Amino acid sequence: MGVAVRGKSGERGKRLGGPKDPRLPEGLVPRLRERLSGLPAPGRPRFRKPVGRLRLVRTRRGQRRLVQGLMIACVLALVPATWMRLEAGDRVGTTAEAPVREVAVVFGAGLWNGRPTPYLAHRLDAAAELYRTGKVKVVLVTGDNSRVEYDEPDAMRTYLTGRGVPDERIVSDYAGFDSWDSCVRAKKIFGVDRAVLVSQGFHIHRAVTLCRSAGIDAYGVGVDEPRDSVWYYGGVRELAASGKAALDALFRPDPRFLGPEEPGVAEALTAGAR
Repeated sequence: MGVAVRGKSGERGKRLGGPKDPRLPEGLVPRLRERLSGLPAPGRPRFRKPVGRLRLVRTRRGQRRLVQGLMIACVLALVPATWMRLEAGDRVGTTAEAPVREVAVVFGAGLWNGRPTPYLAHRLDAAAELYRTGKVKVVLVTGDNSRVEYDEPDAMRTYLTGRGVPDERIVSDYAGFDSWDSCVRAKKIFGVDRAVLVSQGFHIHRAVTLCRSAGIDAYGVGVDEPRDSVWYYGGVRELAASGKAALDALFRPDPRFLGPEEPGVAEALTAGAR
C-alpha cells in the first residue's frame, strides 16, 4: 500500500509509492523507514536467515567419510610412536638389567616449588641406584634453566647428593629444553658416546631413539609408575611428541642452544678414577 499525503486544504492528495508509480516501487517506503530507524518494518521479521546453523552429516556416505578420516588420523598419530618402540627394541629394561656404562643421563620432568616432581624424583632414585650398584660412574642431569627462578639441573643435583651421589660425580646441562636438545648436547657438548638413559616407561623409547639418532649408544631404564591420571596424560602427550621426535630424528636440527664444548663429564670421570 502507498502512503496518502494531505495538502494544506485537507484534501486527499495523490498516493505516493503506489504500484502504478514507477519512481517509488511498492515496499520502498517501509524499507527506508526500517533503515533510518534501525527497527524492522511492521510485519517483517528481524532476521531473515538463521545465523550459524550447524550442518550435520546426515547421509551414510558423509558419515562413512567422517569415520574414515578419523581412522586415518589415528593411524598417522600412532605411526611415529610405533616406529620408536621398534627402533628402541630390546634396549629398554630395568636398573638391574642395565649394562655397565660410564654415564647415566637423567631427563628433567618439572619442579614443584623448586623441588623435583614425583616423576622426576623417581627418575633420580633410579639414577642413584645405578650409581650405588656400580652400573654408572657419572650422572648427567639435563633440564630447563631458561629462567632465573626455574632451575631443573640444580634441583636434580641437590636431590641426588641427598641420595648419596657425590657432587663431583654429577654434571649439569642447563639447556636441555627437550629430549632432542638433551641428546644432541650430551653428544656434542659433553662428549658422551655411550650412556644409560633414565625416564618413565612412556617416554624412554623416544629418548633411546633420539639419542641413538644423535650418535649415542643408548640403553634406557624405564621407571615404573602407577596408572594414575598423570601417567595417562603422559601417554597421550607422548603420541603428540613422537611426531616432532620423528622429524628431529629425520632432519637432525641443531638444538635451541648449542654453545661450546664442556669438559664436565671427562673431569668427573677423571676424578672418579683417582
